[in-house]
This record gives sequence, C-alpha cells and structure tokens, in this order.
Amino acid sequence: MSAKPTVLIYVQHLLGTGHVIRAGAIGRALSRRGCAVTLACGNTPPPTLDTDGLTIAALPPVRARDASFRELIDENDRPIDQQWKDTRRDRLLDLFDACRPDILLTETYPLGRRQLSFELTPLMELATASPHRPLVAGSVRDILVRKADPRKEEAMAETAQRYFDLILVHSDPAMVRLDDSFPFADRVAHLVRYTGYVYPGKRAEPPNDEGRDEVVVSCGGGVGALRMLDCAIGARAFSTRAGDATWRLLVGHRIAAHDFEALAASGGTGIVVERARSDFPGLLGRARLSISQAGYNTTLDVLAAGVPGVLVPFAEEGENEQTTRAMALAERGRVVCVEETTLTPETLARAADDALALSRIETPTDMNGAEASADILIREWEKRR
Repeated sequence: MSAKPTVLIYVQHLLGTGHVIRAGAIGRALSRRGCAVTLACGNTPPPTLDTDGLTIAALPPVRARDASFRELIDENDRPIDQQWKDTRRDRLLDLFDACRPDILLTETYPLGRRQLSFELTPLMELATASPHRPLVAGSVRDILVRKADPRKEEAMAETAQRYFDLILVHSDPAMVRLDDSFPFADRVAHLVRYTGYVYPGKRAEPPNDEGRDEVVVSCGGGVGALRMLDCAIGARAFSTRAGDATWRLLVGHRIAAHDFEALAASGGTGIVVERARSDFPGLLGRARLSISQAGYNTTLDVLAAGVPGVLVPFAEEGENEQTTRAMALAERGRVVCVEETTLTPETLARAADDALALSRIETPTDMNGAEASADILIREWEKRR
C-alpha cells in the first residue's frame, strides 16, 4: 500500500463560520483516504464543527470587529498589534516545520484574506523554499467578494501565480464560475480545478417530531443576522401560508447572550428560539419552509433538503457575495430573495408565502466537492512526488 500524504490546512474565519465548516469537510475527506490531516484554525471553531479524523491546531484567535473587516481583534476584543502578529506568524511557521506537510491547503487565500498577509506571505516563502516542498493549493468558494480597487484583485492573481500549484474552486461550473466574481480569472485558469460544491452531507436526525412542517429560520454563525431573526418573529402573524406552523429560530453561537435572551423573550406562541444545532439539515428535511441568510453552507443545506426557501443575503458594508448567490438561485425559480434594505415582518411574510408557492424540488447540482477535492489533491501530489 502506497504512503499517503500528510496535509496541513490553514483556515481563518473572521465573521461567519462557513470557511471553517468547508475546510473541515475537505479535511475529513482526506482523512478518510488515510491522510494525516492537521487543521490550523485562526479563530475558535464553532461547536457544530465535525472534527472527526482531524488534528486541530489552534492559532491565537482573531476575528473581524464588524462587517467592514477593517479592524481585526483578538479574543479579548483588543485590536491586534505588531507583537501579536509576530507571535502568531511564528506559531504558524513552527507548525509548518513540525508537520512537514506534503500538501499545504489554504482556505480563501490567495483570492482573499489579504489582512493575514503578515503570516501567509512568510508561510508561502517557507513552503516554496523548503527542501521538502509541499504541493501548495488554495481553496475558494463559488463566489468571491469583489474589491473596489481592481489592483488588489490583480495582486491576488499574481500571488497565486507566484506560489500556488492549484486553486480548488468549490462550485459547479454549470451554475457559477470563477470568472463571474474574479476579473483576473484568466490569469489563474491553468491552476483552477472545479470540485463541485462542498456539502458535508447528512448529519444527525432531530429527535421526535422536531422540524416537522415547521418554518426553520437560521443564520449560520449568526453575526449580522439579528434584524432578520427579529423580523421573523413578527412575520409569522402576517403569513397566510405559514401562520399556522411553528417557527423555529436557530440563533448562531456568536450572537451575544443578551441578544439571544431578548429574542427568546419576544418569541411568544408558535415561536421556538434556540441556539444553532448540528442536526439543522435534518430539521430542513422535515420543514415546510426555510428562511435564512445566503451563506455558502446554509444555502447548500437548503438545496439538498429540497425545501422551499427565502434567502435574506447579508449585505452590510458593501458585501455582495451572498446577494450574488441568492439572486442566481432566485433567477432559477429555486428561492425567493428579500434584500436587507426592504426587510420588515410584512415583506418577510410575503416572501414566505411566495416561496411556499414554489415547487419542492431537488436542485440538480454537484455537491460532492469535499470528496473531489481530496481526490484532486492526492492525485496531484502523486504526480509531483
């Protein structure tokens, strides 16, 4: 039996949790193929993360203070300084030396995460100059956030050309291509491999009849979703097609305790308010309707369940990734989209009723991206060995 590669995956989630969920799914797929996988986490992993088969290496945690991403803060909510950056850079480089990976996979970078260049550029220099040079691959979702300054996007392409052997794009090219959100895609086309969407698949079934014929309102990690959750509580009374259903609100673990308690107190009859749970996909499979933001992982859960959906894309501070994804699905008649700027209990109720008029269908798209990613990485490593 041939030796399997050791793998180091770097992931930094700054606001939501989709990045680390996706990286974890790829890591587990590699582990199932016999690889030793270390997941270097730059922020605290969410409690819903499946870490089976993974070694978690916790870097000093950092996150974005808000949706502008202009300021990064540490675990004590203090802005990070040069000393903090130096400490974390050294921790990451020491981890690379300890792992001596055959494959180095960076999530989002180089087509994002420019704020982390203080550690990622040294990591790339170390990896590519190493006598035991690993296969260097990037892992990016279906849609990138556009930059106001195209020179920043051009610099991303140059970084990819300089250091990377592969760029894994986690989408079905029949639906979304890298060209749709990255204007310099032609410069990295020789590196790109489409994997299909990274969907973790079925998880635990909910107990008893929870989720049955309910409206499930979710927000992933939760940051930036308070308005949608609050409107959902009021929307139940205005809905003609779902006003008789239980509305179950799943509140992200990063939403503060006092905000969670305020939502729970305002719930009332027919409303269940609880923290996000790992059996969320099972709830969707039983639900009458899903209401959610339009993050990568949540959207895939909705599509896989075949449940009618309302998407309220996160769009603060010029964010356009979720809006692009939501509009693409709305144009295919798969969901109803409500913009944050028009969100009220009444508009959300109307969207819920419109969504329930849609057919319950499975979207024909490739969701085997974690397995495909693992196969591509191992195959390319074997070719270069």
